[in-house]
Order: sequence, then C-alpha cells, then structure tokens
Amino acid sequence: MLDDRGTIDYKNELLRKGIHMISLSIPTIYYFITKELALSILIPMMIISLALDYGRYYSQTLSDLIKKYFGFIMRKHEWDHKKKNLNGATYVLISAVFVILVFPKVFVVTGFAILIIGDIAAALIGRRFGKRKFLFKSFEGTLAFFLFSCVVVILSPKVEGNITEYIIGFIAAAFGALAENISGTWADDNFTIPVTVCIVMWILYILFLPQLPLILPNVPN
Repeated sequence: MLDDRGTIDYKNELLRKGIHMISLSIPTIYYFITKELALSILIPMMIISLALDYGRYYSQTLSDLIKKYFGFIMRKHEWDHKKKNLNGATYVLISAVFVILVFPKVFVVTGFAILIIGDIAAALIGRRFGKRKFLFKSFEGTLAFFLFSCVVVILSPKVEGNITEYIIGFIAAAFGALAENISGTWADDNFTIPVTVCIVMWILYILFLPQLPLILPNVPN
C-alpha cells in the first residue's frame, strides 16, 4: 500500500494536519495580493525550505535538530537517505510557486484550498474510519476528500458565479480526490492535488466557458 500515514500515530497525525492547516493562508492571502507579490514572498521561502530539507541529508547536526523538533510528525519516507525525499512542507511551497506561476488566480485559490481541506479530511477520516480499500487508500478517506472539497468549491471565489463554474469545480474536486488517492512514494500529493485540480478546471473552462475571462473581479491579479 502506497499510503504511509500509519508511520506516525493518530495524535501526531492530528498535529501534522493542524500545522498543514496553516498553509490555508497561502490561497487566502494570494486572493488579496498580486501574483508578483505572492511569488516574491513564496520563492525565498521555497528556497530556504529546499536548502534545509536537502541539507539534513548532508549535515548530521542539521538532521538531528530537525529530527528533535519535527521528527515525530514526519513520515518514514521523508527520512529516506537513499532517495533523499523532501518533506510535505517543502512540497507545499514548491506546488504553491508552481501553480501561481502557471495558472490563473481563480484556479489557484480553489485548487490550493482543496489541497489543504481535502487532504486533512482524507487523512483524519481515512485513518479513523477507513474500512474499505479503494485503489491505493481507503474509500472513506477518498470520499471525505471529495465531500469536503465540494464545500471548498461552494465557498471559493468565482468569475461570475454561474452554475457551470460550480459543476466544473465539483468535477475538478473529484479528480483531486483521485490524485490524493493514487499519489504515493512516486509523487507527493501536496504537488499532484493542486496541479490536477487546476489543470482539470482550465480544460473544462476552455470547453464549456470559452468566452469567460479568467480574472477574478475586484481583486488584484
């Protein structure tokens, strides 16, 4: 099974997801600021995180410090010295920079909020109530991801707010749930989820709302 959430106990999973919840500040703040300002903040943070993340594989002192203060909420694969895997927080920053660079704000805000809320729901509900296997993880966790992501779609900003935009969001949320389920050691879901959601939304907007300008009204873009 690709999911290794079981490598930390449920109490620490709660703490890990509580810290993950802080990442909701990324789409929230990005909604109110320009793309350029967002990148000027996130790119240095990403570089620092990458340096620390890779540095711990080459510096025993740094590795010991990170393990002492954060080791209890890190998964087993995040300590693989052979593969030199990055931790989830670094992937969050990498994906934030990537989606902001590539996709319109209307997709980024929705896609990144789905990552945070959906992933937390999938992890906590899947670990506590997951009974039936679906693809690589539990059916209950994947369903929780989708349902909570639909709430995000309902609350997230829209260009015009017509029914088609909501339907596109629900479809993208379903693809995001699948991305979370099948992501494992080969790809980090902190990257695959927002990228998948943004790609699906962009394709569907082109197909069904081709004349709609992909610019959120009354906010910096």
